Amino acid sequence: MFGKNRLMFKLIGMALAAGAFATTSAVAADITGAGATFPYAVYTKWAEAYKAATGNQVNYQGIGSSGGVKQIKAKTVDFGGTDAPVKEEELDAMKMVQVPTVMGGVTIVVNLPGIKSGNLKLDGATAANLFRGAITKWNDPAIAALNPGVKLPSTAVTVAHRSDGSGTTYAFSNYMAKQSMAFKRDVGAGNTVNWPVNGVGGKGNPGVAANVQKIVGAIGYVDIADAMKNNMTFAALKNKAGNYIVPNQDAIADAAAGANFKVKGMAPDLLDQSHKNAWPITTATYILAYEKGADAAKQKGIVDFFTWSLNNGQKMAEELGFVALPPSVVKMVEAEMKNIR
Repeated sequence: MFGKNRLMFKLIGMALAAGAFATTSAVAADITGAGATFPYAVYTKWAEAYKAATGNQVNYQGIGSSGGVKQIKAKTVDFGGTDAPVKEEELDAMKMVQVPTVMGGVTIVVNLPGIKSGNLKLDGATAANLFRGAITKWNDPAIAALNPGVKLPSTAVTVAHRSDGSGTTYAFSNYMAKQSMAFKRDVGAGNTVNWPVNGVGGKGNPGVAANVQKIVGAIGYVDIADAMKNNMTFAALKNKAGNYIVPNQDAIADAAAGANFKVKGMAPDLLDQSHKNAWPITTATYILAYEKGADAAKQKGIVDFFTWSLNNGQKMAEELGFVALPPSVVKMVEAEMKNIR
C-alpha cells in the first residue's frame, strides 16, 4: 500500500516538474534587435553561445546605428544598437535605458601596395585633410613630411565612407572635427556628414572595408574587428600625448581607463584621451531598451541575454578584436538594466 502511494507521489512529482519546465520554456521569449554594424560580429557570437547554453534565441540585424534608433523608437525590435549614444534628455523623454556592452576602436585603413600596417604615419590634421578632400594625392608634401624615407605613390586618394547613418561615422567625424575646424566646417560631425566628391560610399563597416580593399589608393574608416578580420593595413595615428599608435586592444583599453561611466546613459567621451598609449578614436557601443515594455518576457530576455554575455562572453569579444568593459562598469550595467522590465 505504502509502496503504491510512494510511486503515485513520485509520478505526480514528475508530472509537476515537467509542467513547470514547459511553463518556463513557454515564458522564455525570443528577442530581436537591430542597429549598429560595429558590434554585429560580437552580438552574433554571443547569441550563438547563449542559445547553446540556454536554448533562447536572439536575432540581431546590423543595419546601422541610425536604423537601430529608428526601429526601437518604432517598437519594431526589442532592443536597438547604436554607437552614437542617445542624449540624456531624449532618453528621459522616451523612458529608455541605455547601457554600453563592449568597447572598440575606429581605425584608419589604406590600400597602398608596399605599405604595411604602421608604416604610414598620420596626425589628426593631415588625416582630416585627406578625409575632407583637401589632399588628393598620396605623395602630397604634408604626408611626406610625416613619413621621411617612406616611398609614397602619386596615386589619387579615394575616400571610402559609410553610405548609411552610422555610429562609426559619428565617432570618426567627431574625432576629426576636434582635429580640424576645416573638417567640421566642410564635412561636419554626426551619423551622416557631407563627404567630398572623391569618395565612395559603402553600407555598414563591411561595405567600407570592401571598398578599401578593391580600390588602390583608398583610405577609409572601419571598426577594428572588421579591419582585423579582413587583414587590412592600418595607418599609425598621432595621439594627444604625441605618440604614433597602431590600433590595438591595449590602446583602446588605455583610452577608456579613466572614463567616467557614471553619467546618465553611461556614455562618456572616449575620443582623444591623454594616456600615452591611448588610441585616439576609441568608442563604446550601446543598446537601447524601454524601461517598461509591452511584453515582460521579452524585457526579461534582453536583461538575461546581456547579463549572460557580459559575464560569459568577454573572451569571445576579445577574440573578435573588441575590448571588454571593466568589471566595475559591468556591475554598473547590471544595476542599470534592472530598470528594464
